[in-house]
Amino acid sequence: MSVVFYLHLLGATVWIGGLIVLGGLVPAVRRATDDREVIKAMARRFGVISWSALGLLVLTGGYMAVDFWSQTLAVKIGLVLLVAMLAGWHSIAGSQQSPRTRGMIQGAILVVSLVILWVATQV
Repeated sequence: MSVVFYLHLLGATVWIGGLIVLGGLVPAVRRATDDREVIKAMARRFGVISWSALGLLVLTGGYMAVDFWSQTLAVKIGLVLLVAMLAGWHSIAGSQQSPRTRGMIQGAILVVSLVILWVATQV
């Protein structure tokens, strides 16, 4: 296994694992405190980690795609673009959205990310 592939898997683990952990933590924190600053601080920190992981995925995925191109890979790239757009929208407009809308967007990001993982196993 190459270092690039290992880094790609590491990025995917951080991205998807972080989404799952955040999905479990945010509702619990919201029930425990009314202090929105706590959730905002969690979101900011998660943003740094998750955008770094996504950047690593794009860089390593792009590097590996040069040697291997397929229709499945094209689908995966399209789904990655969708996740990046959803995550960007969530990062930029999240503070103006209701908690329900934010949760729905986060859920969509997680579901599409899991589909990407499934598609990756089909390559």
